[in-house]
Order: sequence, then C-alpha cells, then structure tokens
Amino acid sequence: MTDAISSILSQIRAHETLMRGPTADVAAGNAIKPQGLQPDAIGRGGDAPGFGDTLNRALEGVSRAQRESGELQKAFEMGDPRADLARVMVAMQESSVAFRATVEVRNRLVQAYQDVMNMPI
Repeated sequence: MTDAISSILSQIRAHETLMRGPTADVAAGNAIKPQGLQPDAIGRGGDAPGFGDTLNRALEGVSRAQRESGELQKAFEMGDPRADLARVMVAMQESSVAFRATVEVRNRLVQAYQDVMNMPI
C-alpha cells in the first residue's frame, strides 16, 4: 500500500517539476518586488484602491454610523422633535449590524493569518 502511495507522490512531484520548468526552485529576480514600481505603488493596480485603503474606508463608515446613531439617540433623549423614535432605532440597528460585520471580518482575517503562519515551509 505504501509503495503505491510513494509511486503516486513521485509521479505528482515529477509532473510539478515538468510544469514549472528547470528553474522551479530558484526565485525569479522580480518575484519579490515587481520592477518599475515604487514601494508605495505595490499592491495598487493603477487607480484601484489597495486592500488597506478599502479596509480603512469600511472602518470609517462603521465609525460614522455609530457616531450618527449616538448623536440621534442623544437628540431623542434631549427631546429634539426632528429625532423620532423610528429613525433612532433604525440608525442603532444599522450601526449594530455594521459593527457585527466588521467584527466577523476581523475574525476571518485573524483566522487566515493564523492559518498562513501555521503552514509548513
């Protein structure tokens, strides 16, 4: 049984070596840092925002929703006629859902990081 497994593994490795070519174990000169790009431009494909920018904007949106919800709640408690109960409740639910989604994204990112760190080299 182990001879069959070893045979299959050796065939897979041979196939991978053929697919990669003779310099598969040697990293290309531009594999780590693409040439022609400044260090600040890495990860930003032209005008597209990077992952960090997108994450910052999402966090700012959650923060803004929580701030507006708190302001509406305070205005309602102070008796402001423009802050009705329905608007306050909707704003509170929106900020709650946004916060829970952010926490879930954070948990997934942490799990992905831990998975990558636990990968064998």
